[in-house]
Amino acid sequence: MNEVTINNNGFISPPLGAGDFELAAGAAVYFIGIGGIGMSALARYFHSKNYKVSGYDKTPTPLTQALAASGISIHYEENISLIPKDAQVVVYTPAVPAEHAELVYYREHNYKVVKRSDILQWITENSFNICIAGTHGKTTTTTITAHILRHSGYGCNAFLGGIAANYDTNFWSSDRNVVVVEADEYDRSFLKLRPDIAVITAMDADHLDIYGTAEAVEDAFLQFSGKIKEGGCLISKHGLKRDADFSVPNHFTYSFGDAHAVAYATDIKVENGAYRFDVVVKGATITDVVLHMGGLHNIENAVAAISVAKQLGIEDEKIKAAIANFKGVKRRFEYVVKNEQHVLIDDYAHHPEELRALISGVRSLFGNEKLTLVFQPHLYSRTNDLADAFATSLSMADEVILLPIYPARELLIPGVTSEMILEKMTLENKQVLGMDALVDWVADKRPSLLVMAGAGNIDTLVVPVKETLEN
Repeated sequence: MNEVTINNNGFISPPLGAGDFELAAGAAVYFIGIGGIGMSALARYFHSKNYKVSGYDKTPTPLTQALAASGISIHYEENISLIPKDAQVVVYTPAVPAEHAELVYYREHNYKVVKRSDILQWITENSFNICIAGTHGKTTTTTITAHILRHSGYGCNAFLGGIAANYDTNFWSSDRNVVVVEADEYDRSFLKLRPDIAVITAMDADHLDIYGTAEAVEDAFLQFSGKIKEGGCLISKHGLKRDADFSVPNHFTYSFGDAHAVAYATDIKVENGAYRFDVVVKGATITDVVLHMGGLHNIENAVAAISVAKQLGIEDEKIKAAIANFKGVKRRFEYVVKNEQHVLIDDYAHHPEELRALISGVRSLFGNEKLTLVFQPHLYSRTNDLADAFATSLSMADEVILLPIYPARELLIPGVTSEMILEKMTLENKQVLGMDALVDWVADKRPSLLVMAGAGNIDTLVVPVKETLEN
């Protein structure tokens, strides 16, 4: 592996962007949209390097509260009188509207204003990079990979798109100049990264508000594979639609259980709510791997992470110990309640394929027990583009409650509502409920197996639903 020299101040030393900017020690770094999962990881990074970090977000969340508790100043009012005028760099997420008052102020006054992806490009410019991409599966795969490297003693810096339950954070640092980073396809951000090892978990149609067509999404992933450094490696899910178009010399595939892939799981058993299986990688078998995270799709994610670890030369016993110790990712098949009366699972699934995998995973553990699923569609554009696919996946449950669409960065699209999905579902036991009505419904019906899914603000209902079930 090609190691990179670490300087005395941390694991990065290159200038920001194209060499025209140096970030002084202890400088002020301001984040617009600091509560985003990717932004918060970067904020934690700069805070750990003793920069003066502050930020804005629209609403308080557990993420922003955790950042504030660590000493980062955050405000929730779009107000230029509250922003630091000494900011040496301003970082924003593409989800922030272009007319945001603070963003406009900084641009008009010629501050250094950059996207989150520019900062990731800067941080990873002189490091050995393991970049994990995919329209779904990337957060869990990234977290398992980073966990294996940390738990085994190999060491890595991690920028995650979710909160690792083992460490209660989405960022950690290491003296080893290796970075594990979730490579986000939104806004083509991942095209600014230069992987030494790249993983592609899926290339399904998504973010069509950005890409326009499914083919354009696939093209972007092909471009991402073209960013791999000379001598680097691509590990992609077996059976991807454009697999033959990848032109990386060192390229192999992984799968849940297809022996045509170079890496795959076999002899899968369910034992005491966990999975026990063997993993074959390049003809060699790792026996008795135990994963305590639910969902058959997470076995596949673990196979991808194990493939990376094997590529790095980490010993089998260390890999097995790390997987057995892995506690999962918050909001990825997370057990919120698990007792003899009730099971409540919270998941970030917001794409039809993610929902299909989630429901299949629940079925693998709980058989034919009645499965009630609460789903909050995310974005008007995604709902409009994928309504048929959402209806098909959701119809795999026994009962579905749809919440109103979470708009995030989007304006209303006339005629696009949760009822659009409801009408297409073949399931009979279905309805749309308002956010404020869900807890009362749970109190009345008290479902024994309840799954809550979505990427919007459905997570704010998880604790009230949990308390209702437990009380």
